[in-house]
Amino acid sequence: MAMESNSVHPTCEPAAPAPAKISPAPLHVLTLTPFFPSRDNDVNGCFIKEPLDFVIQQGVASSVIAVSLLHHRRRRPHPAAPATWVRYPQLPGYLGLPGAGPLLYARLLPVVSRLHRERPISLIHAHAALPCGHAAARLARRFQIPFLVTVHGLDVFTTGSLAGVRAKLLRQTSTAVYQAARTVVCISAKVRQILHDGMPLGVRSAVVYNGVDPELFSPIVAGQTLPGELLPGEILVVGNLIPTKGQELVIRATHRLAPAFPQLQCRIIGEGPDRSRLQALARELGISQRIRFAGRQSRAAVADAMRRCSVFVLPSRNEGLGCVYLEAMACAKPVVACRGQGIEEVIQQEKNGWLISPDALDELVQALSTLLRSSDVCSRLGLAARQTVLSGLTLSHQAQKLASIYREASD
Repeated sequence: MAMESNSVHPTCEPAAPAPAKISPAPLHVLTLTPFFPSRDNDVNGCFIKEPLDFVIQQGVASSVIAVSLLHHRRRRPHPAAPATWVRYPQLPGYLGLPGAGPLLYARLLPVVSRLHRERPISLIHAHAALPCGHAAARLARRFQIPFLVTVHGLDVFTTGSLAGVRAKLLRQTSTAVYQAARTVVCISAKVRQILHDGMPLGVRSAVVYNGVDPELFSPIVAGQTLPGELLPGEILVVGNLIPTKGQELVIRATHRLAPAFPQLQCRIIGEGPDRSRLQALARELGISQRIRFAGRQSRAAVADAMRRCSVFVLPSRNEGLGCVYLEAMACAKPVVACRGQGIEEVIQQEKNGWLISPDALDELVQALSTLLRSSDVCSRLGLAARQTVLSGLTLSHQAQKLASIYREASD
């Protein structure tokens, strides 16, 4: 028996063209955050905003809802950081946190409903368990979509220094949020360990280190002109002026080092409730002329200050990771930080930075003395620090990991 031919006879009708492939709609992620730049403070939440630009390059559509307390001044959106700002009521301080999530959910529901109608939301990425994660859990149930929550600090269960019934309630509420989340994103392995140690049941988690823009935060190159001169012998500190950041230790170290380093200066960038106390300490030690309180500065001004300084130091004893360390490292500066913090996963002692024990004034004095006396040591540590950033701690690296987690969570 003759075999039938598979070829098309010339007189047959041509086959219908294959239907055009329809590209799936891009993943649409709603970011829900209390940290985001505004016209009133263009640096607050830059660690949330800056990676989003790179996440979009990964084929992810993005919408942002930034939240603020009703009794705080209304935030004005920043043109370079588009977001919908929503205000919500909450009793002041930790007292109001357990009940803030439902109140925020009520304020968000009409806004998210409209957004979801206009462009279906694939998942919600909340920053911090309370109140945004708590509200996101309710929104996720309402719209039948997954949600993630990122933990940005060591206070994983939002208890602060509280004890007793209030701390128990805060821990229970945070725990429920983490258990409901598709994934809990931690900014360091230390944060992740605290999370898992404190959870009664297993929780799905991932470590995604914060990234830095290596072009904005870059070293001085030959022929480059800076807004100010290079300042050999300047110690730079960047951080909110609160006791846990350790600025007091730096001021005391400056006092100890002053006799051996006549040109020594310390610049402190940041604002906060501890400013008057720190200024009084500098006066008491007789070194006010050596300590410059520069206040809050723009991102570009911080980068310039990092390029000009000799050493960056922040002896903070409560850091999940610390973006400012990475930014100074990207500027090829030697960084002094504390052991026991998330940054210990990045800095290797005397290879790409320097680590001291928390509150160890003698150790800080020794570290700064060694670095200020040797430009060769500073250069070696700084170059290794920048290479560490380029090898895996840029905004692009962070965005790639986030996009992968988003796709996995939405499957």
